[in-house]
Amino acid sequence: MAAAADSGGRVPVGKVKWVISGIALAWALFQLWYASPLPFVLNFGVFNDTEARAIHLSFAIFLAYTAFPAFSASPRSHVPLHDWLYAFAGAFAASYLVIFHTELSGRAGAPNTVDIVVAVCGMALLLEATRRSLGPPLMVVAGLFLFYTFAGPHMPDVIAHKGASLNKAMSHQWLSTEGVFGVALGVSTSFVFLFVLFGALLDRAGAGHYFTQVAFSLLGHMRGGPAKASVVSSGLSGLVSGSSIANVVTTGTFTIPLMKRVGFPGYKAGAVEVAASTNGQLTPPIMGAAAFLMVEYVGISYLEVIKHAILPALISYIALVYIVHLEACKAGMEGLPRRHQATLPQRLLGWCSIIVGLILVSYAVYYGFGWTKGLLGNWAYPIASGLLLVVYLLLVRYAAGYPDLEFDDPNLEIVSLPDVGVTVKSGLYYLLPVVVLVWCLTVERFSPGLSAYWSTMFMIVIVISHKPLKALFRRQAWQQELWQGGRDLLDGLIGGARNMIGIGVATAAAGIVVGTVTLTGIGLVMTEFVEFISGGNVLLMLLFTAVISLILGMGLPTTANYIVVSTLMAPVIVTLGAQHGLLVPLIAVHLFVFYFGILADDTPPVGLAAFAAAAIARSDPIRTGIQGFTYDIRTAVLPFMFIFNTELLLIGIDSVWHLLMTIFAAVVAMLTFAAATQGFWFVRSRWYESLLLLLIAFSMFRPGFWWDQLYPPQRLVPASEISSVVEQMPQGSQLRLSVAGETIDGDYVTKIVELPVQGPPDSTARLEQMGLGLVMEEDKVIVDMVAFASPAEKAGIDFDWEIQHLLIETERPDKQWFYLPVLALLVLLGWWQRRRIPKPG
Repeated sequence: MAAAADSGGRVPVGKVKWVISGIALAWALFQLWYASPLPFVLNFGVFNDTEARAIHLSFAIFLAYTAFPAFSASPRSHVPLHDWLYAFAGAFAASYLVIFHTELSGRAGAPNTVDIVVAVCGMALLLEATRRSLGPPLMVVAGLFLFYTFAGPHMPDVIAHKGASLNKAMSHQWLSTEGVFGVALGVSTSFVFLFVLFGALLDRAGAGHYFTQVAFSLLGHMRGGPAKASVVSSGLSGLVSGSSIANVVTTGTFTIPLMKRVGFPGYKAGAVEVAASTNGQLTPPIMGAAAFLMVEYVGISYLEVIKHAILPALISYIALVYIVHLEACKAGMEGLPRRHQATLPQRLLGWCSIIVGLILVSYAVYYGFGWTKGLLGNWAYPIASGLLLVVYLLLVRYAAGYPDLEFDDPNLEIVSLPDVGVTVKSGLYYLLPVVVLVWCLTVERFSPGLSAYWSTMFMIVIVISHKPLKALFRRQAWQQELWQGGRDLLDGLIGGARNMIGIGVATAAAGIVVGTVTLTGIGLVMTEFVEFISGGNVLLMLLFTAVISLILGMGLPTTANYIVVSTLMAPVIVTLGAQHGLLVPLIAVHLFVFYFGILADDTPPVGLAAFAAAAIARSDPIRTGIQGFTYDIRTAVLPFMFIFNTELLLIGIDSVWHLLMTIFAAVVAMLTFAAATQGFWFVRSRWYESLLLLLIAFSMFRPGFWWDQLYPPQRLVPASEISSVVEQMPQGSQLRLSVAGETIDGDYVTKIVELPVQGPPDSTARLEQMGLGLVMEEDKVIVDMVAFASPAEKAGIDFDWEIQHLLIETERPDKQWFYLPVLALLVLLGWWQRRRIPKPG
């Protein structure tokens, strides 16, 4: 099922198999070459962004026609002649921008007949490739946007536009970087392919099974232990695969039967795996492909994306583990027996040793390498690479002293847990490429593409060498293992390329939507449309966006869903939120869309991950999907919370104490919410106890909601006092204004903006730094001038607008004080429930 969904439904034989595999291998090698520094060192094979995108799409379309059959009745063992023709025609149309690059640049904006014919054929072939690899939904969505491009004058007034000619539309969509070959395909080319390839190689080396066994050995002895192991291993599998379906099939094959073995009904076992696997794309450092698109769309580094996403991802997984624990408590389950029982002091000593060891090693590497970089100069990286290889050899030598992990049969009647120590030590070297990736991203601050390149190159070394090295250290024959390592490498490269077919085609097809938005101006129309539907209510706008994401996500992959919804809705939410006093960071809106796009994978009636889990659990897929979504309600609530409380995204954190308080409050809130939705805490909750738990969870997530009722956060100051207020504000603070005026389209708008206060404490100088020139007209403060590229212009302020008033923060106690009565209420409720726990005997 995962193979058919991720890498194609055909299983060709003979020469056809070798041809398709050779093309996939060539794609992987091209991407490694493009990401490496070698083209610039050798001054050979250097491709610009547009050429690389065109070649990337050529490979994707060619493999889409050869790897995916046209219909369910089409042949699976060979490729029909017409599919070969379509594959070559589609590859030619995509590579047209490379082959005729010079000619096209000479007639930019004035395409000839051949250009338009190639563009039309390429568009049709891309839509069919999308249907084959991803099903009809994305093809239909892209087709509707194309239809809207031409039918604009005939649309209802609310969404009408002047339309576009065939020449203009095809030139915009296919012959420029505004449509198909736009930002989305660029991210797929530069970042996503390498991360998918890294995951495929990591999985081929056996890391996926290793992570599953480690989680099982650590957690399997607890109540509902296999389910907790499923949650943790699925989170770790997010390092290996960005696909919810692949995560379900990879870890679920082992964990779902074990969950059923300890007492979970089939539909609940499948639902736990679905909820854990869909959240794998939310977990840093390797998130789903859409996370890399945020880098381009939001204009921040990938490290910033990781920083904003890490706390919601962690508390979401902690809550899922707790949900599993509550399910096990309700059913009176027990864990699986360990082979060797350790005492409590031994366990504490073991955990403390691991934590202290990791801290010491991290400090030694971070500060040691940081010091030697300045000392060694250009030799720093070669020496560090050599030391890394030495560490790898030592860890493989260490692992060779323990038996390789076997693929246990979870359906056996007697199941005992593997030893923790033996399991962990047998594959510690799998963590090294992940460490390299995180180091390059967070410490060296390399680009995501370059970070993935170096970690992938190290992963290639591991795939080839770890089996023969183990055999050598065990004094066994190593030649056959070296041959097997080479085969694993080829299979990993080919598998990674085939896994990219759907993503490559999806990002290109979703580019049609982006191109339509930029060509027709539908983004401005959507602002008016959504404001009309929601009545200006930000919460209704968010609900509307969430529903759109869930509906589209039933048929669209997460990446395409994110591109479509974020392109249409993210600017709308930010704009309308500002008009109604809520300044929403752009990254918060994009993460909001990302979360609900992922949740669509387990949303009935079309949750593909739920169908995959139900097939393994032999349960009803609809019931499995519904149960999975009830577990994922915690993930559905989180986006609403971090829109209104951006501290959950680590925005506005000003001290270590503030950070610790935010983490503590978020964890308590999420665990409380989990207990409320499960109707069980220490005992089965009564209805009013569940409502009280929900109220406590909301208060911990958003203490500012109640605090604002007691202490208003802002006071209104007349605009006439702007000079004195600006002079008194500290350097680097933000001046919040309510402004109103007429847009270029003739619409009168009112919104809240923030402008940075810079420069010496002089009102004239500071207003100039903001880009504002003001005049007084009949007791009104009017914008007389807005400097080009200034903060005021970027905030959307225009000439002749009125500054209505200033919003100045009031002095008030920290909102965190509200946690005290809320926690006291939680303790009281816990004491009340514990009184009802039945006494033993």
